Amino acid sequence: MADVRRRSLLSHGLLGAAAVVMPGVLVASCSPGPKEDAVKRQKYQYGDHPSQWGELFLPEAPSSSSRNARRPAPRGVVVVIHGGYWRSQYGAELGEPLAKDLASHGMAAWNLEYRRAGNGGGWPHTFEDVLAGIDKLREVAGEHGLDLTRVVALGHSAGGHLAVWAAGRDRLAGLGTPDADRQVLRNLNGEAVRITGVVSQSGLLDLAQAEWLDLSNGAVSNLMGGSAKKYPKRHKYADPMTAVPLDVPVYAVHGLEDDSVPMSQSEAYAAAARAAGAPVQVVKVPGDHFALIDPKASSYRKCRELVQELLGI
Repeated sequence: MADVRRRSLLSHGLLGAAAVVMPGVLVASCSPGPKEDAVKRQKYQYGDHPSQWGELFLPEAPSSSSRNARRPAPRGVVVVIHGGYWRSQYGAELGEPLAKDLASHGMAAWNLEYRRAGNGGGWPHTFEDVLAGIDKLREVAGEHGLDLTRVVALGHSAGGHLAVWAAGRDRLAGLGTPDADRQVLRNLNGEAVRITGVVSQSGLLDLAQAEWLDLSNGAVSNLMGGSAKKYPKRHKYADPMTAVPLDVPVYAVHGLEDDSVPMSQSEAYAAAARAAGAPVQVVKVPGDHFALIDPKASSYRKCRELVQELLGI
């Protein structure tokens, strides 16, 4: 990601044509929300590596001073998957403000960390971690009253790629890449947590195009351990374009001023998915690549509204 200063600041009817949402419309639809400090948070490890963890953010009780006050049951679960071109210098701190905001609006938010290229990740471990991290929710659901029949993934940039890819986990074994499939260890025993919808925020949804464009100085080859020419099967396996059509709705939200991930990444995926009959829509919003993960920005608030729509709340 290009703008490190911006990153530091941030750390503290689907089948139709692409929709363009202008600032006035977004601001008018958003009233001041509850305080972000009115949330409960708890961290869980899903593996032994220091990057194999997630932090669950939950709505707090309305009034801690009331003896009878009880924490409201969260209205669905949101898996927050951060971006950073799959590189280790970017971590779950990027997703924390989003998770706080979602919890303050009544949703359970699972801010997911995973091994990235440079700290034990890349192929196949980044992919294994995302699936294992999502599946960890089954272990903690009973303790926190989580409804795992409604689980939406919210992924930014590289996290958008991982979110859409994970939503297609049921199709992985049938992609015609058995060698790659055997390399990705995952739950195959009915314990997997199924994603029921995705909001991709300027996601890298066309891996082949991203490699051809050499986005972020070879980020795709860095993730995959080599080029598509060298490892064609694993690249095919990891590309969301390969798994269309998914049977869950996907919103591909993209900033009109994004100069880090081109709009064509969302548009190409949506075109292929819609042609195959999938419920996908591109939503164009004002702002740059980072506006989508700034809770104060109207573009992010549109993403939150789409998450709520997919959760049915």
